[in-house]
Amino acid sequence: MTANKHFSGSIVLLLAVSSGLIVANLYYAQPLVALISKDLGMAPAAAGLLVTMSQIGYGLGLLFIVPTGDMFESRRLIITITSVGILALLGAAFSSYASQFIAASFMIGIGSVAVQIIIPYAAHIAPQEIQGRVVGYVMSGLLLGVMLARPFASIVTELFSWHAIFIVSAISLTVLMAVLYKLMPKRMPQPNMSYGRLLASMGRMFIEIPALRRRSVYQGCLFASFSLFWTVVPMYFSGTAYNMSQAHIALFGLVGAAGVVAAPIAGRIADKGVTKFKSSAAILTAMAAITLPQLAGHSGTLELALLVVCAVMLDFGAIANQVMGQRVIFSLGAEFRSRLNGVYMATFFGGGAAGSAIGGYVYAAYGFSAALWTGLALPAIALVYLITEPKGLYSKK
Repeated sequence: MTANKHFSGSIVLLLAVSSGLIVANLYYAQPLVALISKDLGMAPAAAGLLVTMSQIGYGLGLLFIVPTGDMFESRRLIITITSVGILALLGAAFSSYASQFIAASFMIGIGSVAVQIIIPYAAHIAPQEIQGRVVGYVMSGLLLGVMLARPFASIVTELFSWHAIFIVSAISLTVLMAVLYKLMPKRMPQPNMSYGRLLASMGRMFIEIPALRRRSVYQGCLFASFSLFWTVVPMYFSGTAYNMSQAHIALFGLVGAAGVVAAPIAGRIADKGVTKFKSSAAILTAMAAITLPQLAGHSGTLELALLVVCAVMLDFGAIANQVMGQRVIFSLGAEFRSRLNGVYMATFFGGGAAGSAIGGYVYAAYGFSAALWTGLALPAIALVYLITEPKGLYSKK
């Protein structure tokens, strides 16, 4: 099919909504860890596994499932993978033992990688001249799903129980799959290699394609800072400085959702060509953001206000850089976009996991200010690497 034949605004909206509903499943359990682990009789030290296993499943899916978007028909692949996620959600909802929930959590992560097949699919069906804008709109849906998942899970649990959020999500995704089956245009790639060769080619792509390698590292550093911030700030707010309730922390999390406006804006900018200057602006925005709270003393109205500004600016910078990066890698070749996206997402997802781990350790050992300075160092690494970027690395489109 041609890029324009099945393209419409309603399809883009459907893909954006789908992305948000699917990716949200990775985050529903995060604010409920204490409650779920207590109900399932888990030791506090092991409670983190309830979330970690979904992240492990997602990471493995990025490497071993997402690349098959270059082999199999897109609609069928998305529906099949998401169906696995639906079964896993039901498994989590009706778990009676910790081992059951942990296994279900792992499979929820696997089922959630369908979103990373949707994004290159959106690039495939979009006209070349607005490809970045379309990817930006779909990313807006994904990011809203990430931002709203935690407060939504808390609200549903408050009204019913923690089991309910997984049942609600399973029902929502079942309806979504029916809609996708009816409305989503088919796209059949032209596979020219076996699965083994497909996977092997990903490592070669990272080594041999400078644009892919650089964009992956840039975004890995920014997402590490992003994850560090959103890991340590809730801990800081719940501590003695502010002693906030979970409800108030959830409200602060909603502030970050304002940053999703960066996605379509960055997409429009990227459609005019990605340059070193534009990438530098995104990275510097993130660095400026995480510097702001350091200008205020600990606790108080000024610090809280600057943390709000920081949340919006940091999200804006990280999201803008991500969309520009995807615009670049999707222009490298339509026939291997899913593999490119798998490498890109796996790299920066790994950066995010590292940022959370580093942030938690630094916060516990040295305090909030030290954690923020660490968060500033991460995008600074990206900026230093960006300075060495050769001219003419990116095409204009």
